Amino acid sequence: MPVLEQLGADALRHTLVTYRNTLKRHQADLNKLNVYPVPDGDTGSNMARTLDAVVAELDKHPDSLDETYNAISHGSLMGARGNSGVILSQILRGLSATLKVASEHGAVKVAEALKAASVAAYDSVLKPIEGTILTVVREAADAAVRAAGDGATLAAMLRVARAAGRESLANTPELLPVLKEAGVVDAGGAGFLLLLDSALHVVDGEPLPEPENLSGPNTEQLIAVMKRGETDAANGAGVDVSELRYEVMFLLEIDDTKSREFKLKWGEIGDSIVVVGGDGLYNCHVHTNDIGAAIEAPILLGGRPHQIRVTDLFEEVAEEHEKREAQIGAPTSNYTALPAVTCAVVAVASGDGIAEIFGNLGVHGVVTGGQTLNPSTQELLDAVEHMNASQVVILPNNKNIIPVAQQVDGLTKKDVRVVPTCSMPEALAALVAYDPAASAEHNGTAMAKAAAAVVTGEITTAVRDTKTDAGAVKAGDTIGLVRGDGVVAIAPDVFECATALLKHIVTDNRELLTIIVGVDATADTTERIVAWAGEHFPAVASEVHRGGQPLYPYLFGVE
Repeated sequence: MPVLEQLGADALRHTLVTYRNTLKRHQADLNKLNVYPVPDGDTGSNMARTLDAVVAELDKHPDSLDETYNAISHGSLMGARGNSGVILSQILRGLSATLKVASEHGAVKVAEALKAASVAAYDSVLKPIEGTILTVVREAADAAVRAAGDGATLAAMLRVARAAGRESLANTPELLPVLKEAGVVDAGGAGFLLLLDSALHVVDGEPLPEPENLSGPNTEQLIAVMKRGETDAANGAGVDVSELRYEVMFLLEIDDTKSREFKLKWGEIGDSIVVVGGDGLYNCHVHTNDIGAAIEAPILLGGRPHQIRVTDLFEEVAEEHEKREAQIGAPTSNYTALPAVTCAVVAVASGDGIAEIFGNLGVHGVVTGGQTLNPSTQELLDAVEHMNASQVVILPNNKNIIPVAQQVDGLTKKDVRVVPTCSMPEALAALVAYDPAASAEHNGTAMAKAAAAVVTGEITTAVRDTKTDAGAVKAGDTIGLVRGDGVVAIAPDVFECATALLKHIVTDNRELLTIIVGVDATADTTERIVAWAGEHFPAVASEVHRGGQPLYPYLFGVE
């Protein structure tokens, strides 16, 4: 084949398709290298899924060169997965943005595009860490610029960039101690170099590298990596990223002027923060222990997160550890994702406080559904498959999710039962009846009975004018909702609405009032509600829990 001197739109398209296919072939090796920021074995998978989205977007515009660069930018933004995948998306966006406006696409311009990609990648990360994909891209790009400046051809420049990238990758363990401890190089950096391999394959027909079938860290190394947070804390080094339990990702619509402030807000509650995008749309990634705060941070700045995904990293790390042990024939350690039980529980939740309460009551997997509490069937299925149990009960906690949850049983070999809970208070009541040693059938029946015995109420804000049995509602009014009865209270403020709602649901035969406090509730209002309930219903005990849920300042359950 003729050697290309230009990496135009067609060649770039071919490169990215080749890169996607190459990532898939090397996916297992990259996953085994993955120990930072957490050893959850998904770097290769996430990078491949990111390129899947890019190629899918390119396929929508097969004959349009004008749309090729836009497709690369949009596909990588919308489809990015995981820490390395989001950084990779920014690299691809930086490349395409530079090449899109170029009149020629030879060595000089492609080198400039690689440099722009490196700068964009660093800008996307709140706290750049050397010894990662960022370092490999930067040093490869710098070498590319020097080679192009010396008059190298496109193919020669790419070879120089790849050689520098390989040297940089080999040096990553010296920059990032956790890599050295595990005896590996950076997985993201290794994945990036496959892009240069793919480009050289397209430009001059160079054969693509074959997977090495790496073994990855041994058992002792992996355990040391998993426990590094304990060691660091003991030495007074503060919280390590390995101690952050949840990976939170979402697409975010927000004013560009607020994006930096948003990243700084995330910096207060987490790490491994990557935010890519622009023109009002961003793909966001963080590791944190506070799911609710992570989701609420952009909302407080006027942003709208959607397609929210929450992953329990502790579970993924433990699962990956067990998988690697099985592959090398090592004995199973104590690092199991979850204790084995006969029947596990997966629950949908909208606030970090609720998730914590669920955990304390025995829930093994929490799926966030965003503000609308609306997870997909796939998200519920993924949670079920992660359970260390052959039988699972799902608590949907939203009537609209019940039919979605009911689809899961037919998609898995596990025995799945859905308890038709429509609210968080119902879920809490159901969990009182949960027995992890009992079957899903037994738990499903007992938990459904317990949930049905609870009367629930919700306080929220009306979003439009409407007519109800309780009277006319105007947008902005505070309203009280009761399952089966609809709107039962309308008031200008939260306290007045809450007390009107409680008059409706608290009866003489009730003993316990559970109050779940949302992110928009105030301590003063909560104290007033508790005092009012104690005065008007002296025989009913009140319990207050911090739920952290958005949109609903108060959720009530009466038993």
